[in-house]
Amino acid sequence: MTTSHHYRPGSPAGRPGSRPGSPRPYTPHTKVEEDLHNMAGIDYDKVTIKHNPSVPVLYEEALTHEIGTVISSTGALCSYSGKKTGRSPQDKRIVEEETSKNDIWWGPVNTQMSERVFLINRERAIDYLNTHPRLYVFDGFAGWDPKHRIKVRVIASRAYHILFMRNMLIRPTDEELENFGTPDFTIFNAGEFPANRYTTGMTSTTSVSINFKRREFVILGTEYAGEMKKGIFTVMHYLMPKAGVLSLHSSANEGEDGDVSLFFGLSGTGKTTLSADPKRHLIGDDEHCWSDNGIFNIEGGCYAKCIDLSSEKEPEIFNAIRFGSVLENVVLNEESREVDYADDFLTENTRCAYPIDFIPNAKIPCMGGHPKNLILLTCDAFGVIPPVSKLTPNQVMYHFISGYTTKVAGTEDGIVEPTPTFSACFGSPFLVLHPQKYASMLAEKMAHHAADAWLINTGWVGGSASSGAKRCPLKYTRTILDAIHDGSLAKGTFETYEVFGLKIPTQVAGVPDSLLHPRKAWQGSDDSFTTSLQQVAGMFKENFEKFKDQAAPETLAAGPLLID
Repeated sequence: MTTSHHYRPGSPAGRPGSRPGSPRPYTPHTKVEEDLHNMAGIDYDKVTIKHNPSVPVLYEEALTHEIGTVISSTGALCSYSGKKTGRSPQDKRIVEEETSKNDIWWGPVNTQMSERVFLINRERAIDYLNTHPRLYVFDGFAGWDPKHRIKVRVIASRAYHILFMRNMLIRPTDEELENFGTPDFTIFNAGEFPANRYTTGMTSTTSVSINFKRREFVILGTEYAGEMKKGIFTVMHYLMPKAGVLSLHSSANEGEDGDVSLFFGLSGTGKTTLSADPKRHLIGDDEHCWSDNGIFNIEGGCYAKCIDLSSEKEPEIFNAIRFGSVLENVVLNEESREVDYADDFLTENTRCAYPIDFIPNAKIPCMGGHPKNLILLTCDAFGVIPPVSKLTPNQVMYHFISGYTTKVAGTEDGIVEPTPTFSACFGSPFLVLHPQKYASMLAEKMAHHAADAWLINTGWVGGSASSGAKRCPLKYTRTILDAIHDGSLAKGTFETYEVFGLKIPTQVAGVPDSLLHPRKAWQGSDDSFTTSLQQVAGMFKENFEKFKDQAAPETLAAGPLLID
């Protein structure tokens, strides 16, 4: 915890009010220093430890010690993550140990690491951190519900990483910090230093490893700050279901009457755009939990994509980029320090991390009641998924485990056909347990709290993306959402959609009837529609093969029925 000495330049060094950076006098070691020494061997006599430093101090530290760091024209700290500008899922490991190994969904998402190799990497990270003259520590919470939150300690050699996690975790009050006690999980971020490629099981110089028994998380060889955010999300995906709480990769908002909606969707489906509704309060944009008390956000901030950002398209995000925010890997004008959000020279994955209270209509604390509506978003480029359909609890499980969307390839690689993407539970890289576990919990909670569920396609209608058809206009998707939120859509009449068995509304006020049914909206021949429909249904079936071993029979039965 930082002391509240006044800054008076020129006062004698080492006394309250001495200038920043002056030698400090002998003082008893703080609890945090003792903790770091006892648990990790951090040598507090050689290393200055700054505990929960303020935003201005973190700015000064980053600008002084981290080459290339500058301040943008709006006051955000512009930091650079080096070679890695995105997550490294192929380098993520979970330690195989007796307390958790029987629960974990081992496979391509969760690769085993031995306890011995974890300790080798942990030692390497700590040895590196000990070579730094200064280390930064942030103590904060993951989860807004005091009953279910976990205490997280972040130890890092870069001020940028601490400011990032200060924004993304929930910031403790002075009293909470005073009584913080022992953290539930500790992150050792030595991302500036590589992993040893010759250590057993290492695939590169990057290693991101989680140990549930030791409650520790070690980062080597990547300075991309998003690894910490998603690492804690992975931790919550293990701890929360064990406590009977469902962890979800979703955004959430709340209407004036307190009605909560959850939005699920992969990149490009409109999750962020549709949950940012001026008529509703934002609970959170990415990670939530559903407990017996309702919904709570895991995070204290937002991590927004910045590519092509403009004040016209997304004014709330644009205006949140100010003093206290962290801009990552952006290009700016050398003189004016204005950011060029269209410039992807360093990466397309330019980002900004800011506290959630920088969003004007955020609901603080970020908690709400039980959801009234679950919105599963897809962007179907084949033109066969209806713009909106109502789901049964079993269909929710099936489509939640499938996590379907499509990507339309760029012209540079010569691919013109849409590419299907399936990501279990709309967040496969962060799952720890088998997807059926999360899906069953979701269906159970949905049934218990009488929530409605909807599949919304923000993709193509009237034909596929390659046929020259257009995406469903955003104004119609918003009109459909309004009809869901005011309750009128649930009271309407529905027809059953062939093959997928979805319930399609026959009418939505303000939306052309012809748009609602994919076969009726189809501009090509009837046969070409049937072919496309069967093709997409086949993709769903093929993808679901890998879940058959542990999927519930009622989930399997809720998938599309192929016509022979």
